[in-house]
Amino acid sequence: MSTIPRDSAGLGRTGTLGDRMAVPGVTDIRTPVPTIYGDWTARFGDAWKTQVEQLRAKFGDAIEEVRMPGDAPTDVPIVYVKKALITEVLRFAKDEAGFEYAFLADLTAIDEGVDAAPRFEVVYNLFSMSRKWRIRFKCRVPDGEEVPTAVDVWTGANWAEREVWDMFGIRFTGHPDLRRVLMDERWVGHPLRKDYPLKGYQVFTTPMEVDLKVLED
Repeated sequence: MSTIPRDSAGLGRTGTLGDRMAVPGVTDIRTPVPTIYGDWTARFGDAWKTQVEQLRAKFGDAIEEVRMPGDAPTDVPIVYVKKALITEVLRFAKDEAGFEYAFLADLTAIDEGVDAAPRFEVVYNLFSMSRKWRIRFKCRVPDGEEVPTAVDVWTGANWAEREVWDMFGIRFTGHPDLRRVLMDERWVGHPLRKDYPLKGYQVFTTPMEVDLKVLED
């Protein structure tokens, strides 16, 4: 087993994977583990609480639920937003002083299962390069409904939203070019949906026809 260089605490990026998994008292993500970056909750906890208060004051009942580190099994705040206002909330988090989440680190989705209501969650992981803090926004999406695009907030959301459409079948209203990005355009279905067949192979014996207009764009 490979060894990772130790930090001053002897934890975090340290020792073998087995060493890290055997830290006494660690049961889940709610148990802080020292790292070279420190304990996020201790370092950013007050700022996160202030941010949540500001979000609730500005957006009211559009903030459906908040899960905070220490209270829930999460390392950063999770803020659930009504999908109709997700773009406005994301823009506020990007531009507002004291938030400054300028970097969209990831945009993905979760399928909670065919019997869940609502079935999907769209997930936005944000990072502040100036402040070094992180936050996670989510919106709940019933099957068949759309989510406003975040491309107007971050241009980089373009391909991430295309991937969510490709893998989960969630459409983004206002997206400039919502088409598949991983699968062949002829593919039927969305492979990361819980009801997609485990062996749902599709074989194409001829190459996909080239769309010259797309290449020109």
